[in-house]
Amino acid sequence: MRDNVELQPLQNANVAEGDTVEDVESKHDAVPEQEQRLHVTEEQNRVILRKTDKHILITLMVVYFMQALDKTNLGIMNLLGLSQDLRLQGTQYSLVSSVIPFAQIAWQPFSSYLVVRVDTRILMTTLIVLWGTMETVLCAANSYASIMAIRFFLGLFEAGCLPLFSILTAQWYRRSEQPLRVALWYGTNGLSSIMAAVFGYGFAHMADGGPLFKWQGLAILCGGLTLLSAPLAWYRIDSTVDKARFLSPEEKALAKERLRANQTGVGSNEYKWVQLWEVACDPKSYLFVGIAILINAGAAITSAFGPTLINNMGFDKYISNLLNIPFGALQLILIVGASWIAQRYANKAIPLAVLQIPCLVGSILLYTEGTSGNFRQGIGLFGYYLLASVFGCNPLLIAWLMANTGGQTKKSALLALYQCGAAAGNVLGPMLFNAKDAPYYIPGLRGCMGIFAAQLVCVGATFVVLVLLNRQRRRQRIAAGKPEFIRDTSMAQQYEDYADDGVLGKKALGDLTDFKNDEFVYVY
Repeated sequence: MRDNVELQPLQNANVAEGDTVEDVESKHDAVPEQEQRLHVTEEQNRVILRKTDKHILITLMVVYFMQALDKTNLGIMNLLGLSQDLRLQGTQYSLVSSVIPFAQIAWQPFSSYLVVRVDTRILMTTLIVLWGTMETVLCAANSYASIMAIRFFLGLFEAGCLPLFSILTAQWYRRSEQPLRVALWYGTNGLSSIMAAVFGYGFAHMADGGPLFKWQGLAILCGGLTLLSAPLAWYRIDSTVDKARFLSPEEKALAKERLRANQTGVGSNEYKWVQLWEVACDPKSYLFVGIAILINAGAAITSAFGPTLINNMGFDKYISNLLNIPFGALQLILIVGASWIAQRYANKAIPLAVLQIPCLVGSILLYTEGTSGNFRQGIGLFGYYLLASVFGCNPLLIAWLMANTGGQTKKSALLALYQCGAAAGNVLGPMLFNAKDAPYYIPGLRGCMGIFAAQLVCVGATFVVLVLLNRQRRRQRIAAGKPEFIRDTSMAQQYEDYADDGVLGKKALGDLTDFKNDEFVYVY
C-alpha cells in the first residue's frame, strides 16, 4: 500500500467566489465556503489512519499507562506497609487516596484554558516531567502531612491529562473511530493494574531492614519510568492536523477532509468565553458530569481498596498482589470489548447501561457474603472481579461526550467538568470505606449498590435528551431550507465523503458548537 497520497477534488463541490457562511457566529469561526472540497479514497483514508495511530495513538497509550500506574500503585503501596510505616490512622489513608481528586478539581478551570491555549506538545511534555517528579519524590514522605502534600501536587500535574488526551482523540479521528481509540489508551488502566501487582509482588519479597521501605522502592520505580516517557511525547505528539510533522501537505488536507463529517471542528487556540455559557445551558452537560461522578466513585473503590478487600478475604499479601492480575486483565478486556461493540454497532448508551449489571451483581455478592456470617472466598472473589466492569464505562462516556460536543472551548470546558465529576467520584468512593468497617466494609458496599443503580437511570436520561436535541436540529434545518435528515457518515464503518452536493458540510471544520451548527447530528 502506498504511503503517499494525492489530492482529488470533488467534481461537484466547487463553490462560487465570495460566498459567506450564514450563522450567528462570525465568519472566522467557520470554514470559508470557497474552500475546495476533496475526495478521500478508502486507500488514502487507511494510510492516514495508520500514520495517525503510529504517531498519536501509541504515544497516548504509553503516557496514559504511566499516569494510570502512578495512581493505581497506591493500593499496592498500602499492602507493602505504607499505612504502618507512616502511622496512618482511621480515615487518613482514605484522605491520602482522595487528595489527588481534590487537586484535580481545583486545577480544572486552569486546565480547560491551557488545553486550548497552549500547544499540546509543550503542555503534555511539561506535565509528564512534573508528575513524574512528584511520583519519584513520594519516596521521601515520612508522615501523613508530607504524603498528603506530595500527592496533592501529583494530582495537580495529572489533572490536565485526560481532557488533553480526549481533545487530541477528537481532533485526529472520525467519530466512528473514537471509541476504540479512547479504549486503547484508557485501557492501559488494566495494564497498569497488572504491572502494579507484578511490581508489588516483587517488592513484597524484598528483605526487611534495607535502606528503603518496600513501598518507597515502588514509588521510585514508577516515577522513573514516567520521566522516561517525556521525550516520547515531545518527539511524537502534534496538537493538530495542520501541525503534523508526519504528514505531507497533501495528506494534511486529506486528513482534515476525513474529519468533516464529525461536525466538531479540527482544533483552535482561541478561547471563546461565549461557549462557556453554552456549556452551562446544555442539559447534557449535567448528565455527563453526573454519570462521571457515579462511574468513578465505583472505580475508586477498586483502585484504593481492591487489594485490601482481597487481603481481608483471608489471602496473604503475596497472593493478594497476584490476585489483582486477573482483575487488571478483566479491566483491559472489558474496556476494549465494550468500546469495540459501541464502535461496531454505533451505539454507546446500551453498552454503558449493560456494564452496570455485573457491577451491581458483584457488589450484591460481596454484601451478602459479608453479612452471612460465613464468608466464602470463591464467591467473594468472583463478586470483586465483576466490579471490573466499571472500568469499561469511562472510555465509553468520554467518547460519547466528545462525539456530542462541538466547539473547541465548549469541548475543553465540558471535559474539565467531566474531570471534576470523575475527581468528585474518586473522593466519594474511598470515603464510603472506613477502617472500622473492616474486613467486609458492609456500609461501603451498600453505597456501591446505590451508585450503580443510579448510573443506569442517568444513562437512560441522557439518551432521551439526545433524542430531543436531534429533533431540535432537524427543525432548525427545515427552517434553514436544508434537508431534515442528514446521513451521518462520521459513524460509517467504511469512510464516505460527507455531503458532496456542495450545500452541506461548509461549517463542519470551523469552531462552531453543536448548538450553533444546525447540521450537527447527536449520536446515541
